[in-house]
Amino acid sequence: MQININNIDEKEVEKELPKNGSQASELRQDIVTGDWVVIATGRAKRPDVFANLERVKDDKGIERCLFEDPVASGQEPDVLIYADKEGEWSLRVFPNKFPTVSQLATIGPKPEGPYFSMPGVGFHEVIVTRDHFKHLAMMNTLEVAEVFDAYQDRYLDLMNKKNVNFIAIFHNHGKEAGASLTHPHSQLMAIPVIAPYPRLELDGAEMYYRSNRQCVYCVMTEYESQFKERVVFENDEFIAFCPFASRVAFEVWVLPKKHSPYFERITDEQKIKLAEVFSKGLGSIYKGLNDPAYNFYINTSPCDGKDYPHFHWHIEILPHTSIWAGFELETGIEISTIQPEVAAEYLRGKL
Repeated sequence: MQININNIDEKEVEKELPKNGSQASELRQDIVTGDWVVIATGRAKRPDVFANLERVKDDKGIERCLFEDPVASGQEPDVLIYADKEGEWSLRVFPNKFPTVSQLATIGPKPEGPYFSMPGVGFHEVIVTRDHFKHLAMMNTLEVAEVFDAYQDRYLDLMNKKNVNFIAIFHNHGKEAGASLTHPHSQLMAIPVIAPYPRLELDGAEMYYRSNRQCVYCVMTEYESQFKERVVFENDEFIAFCPFASRVAFEVWVLPKKHSPYFERITDEQKIKLAEVFSKGLGSIYKGLNDPAYNFYINTSPCDGKDYPHFHWHIEILPHTSIWAGFELETGIEISTIQPEVAAEYLRGKL
C-alpha cells in the first residue's frame, strides 16, 4: 500500500536539511509495490569507485567443471539441447541434480498446529551455455537471443504441467550472487505457489490501473523514454533504464515498450530486439563495474490459468554492490549510495 505523503509538513522537513551545502538524501517510493528506498546522497560515491570493489573469484578451473561435459559428469538427461550442423552443442537444459523442488513430491497440505506447509513439488532445471569463460555479458546479440529462446521453450513446456502455477527464471553470476559454479548457467523453477514479491507487483499493477486507468509499467517506460535521464539504452521495441526507486546501485530494468503481460508470448523478431537491449544493459554493468556479481530474473505473469491484463513483464538486473546491514534487515528499506540518474549516465558512457 502506498503511503500518503501529502500531509507531510514541507517547512518542518526543510528545517532538517543540512546547512553545509551538501545535498540531502532522498526517500524514494516504488510506484508499483509501495516499497521505499534511500538514495543516500550524503554518502554518495563516484561511479568509478564501484568498479574497484573487491570481488570473490572462485573458478575451480575448466578441468573440474561439472557443466563442461554434463553427460560425463553425471548430470540428468537433457530436456532441451541446441546444436550446430556438426553436432556441437551451444546450449543445453537438464534437470538440476540437486533440485530445490522435486517432481517426486506429492501435493497436499501438511498442517502442524497453527502452521501450514506443503511438499516441495515442482521442476528445477539448469540452462547451460557452452563456453566456460564466456558469460552472458560477453555474448553477442544472437547468442543472447538463443538463451531467451531456451527460456521461452522451457516455460511453454512446463506452464501447463500439473501443480505448476508460477515459473521463476533467474541467473546468478558470481559467488556473492549465489552462483555455486562459475560456468555460465541460468535456472528455472516451476512451483505451485505464486511467490510473495511477484504477488506484490501484480497487486500493485492492478491497484495502479484501477486508480489511473493506465498500466503503471507503460507509464514508466513512456516517461523514461521521453526524458532519457535514467535510460541506458533503447530500441523501437525495448528499453533499459535505472529505475527511479533503485533498490541497489546500478540496478537496471529491461521492459517491452508495448504492453505485454506474458514473456512466453514473445516473437522471434522481438527476441532479437530484446537481446540487443539486454546485452547493452548487462554489458554496460560488466564494463562499468569490472565484472561484478549480479542476479537477474524475468518477472512475468503467473501461469495459474488466470488473466493478468494489468501486468507488464520485465527483467530486473541487480548488481551486488553492497551488503545488507541492521537498518535494511529491520526495515526492508534498501540504501543505495548513488543516484539512479548518475548511474545511468555512467553506464551509457560504457556502451
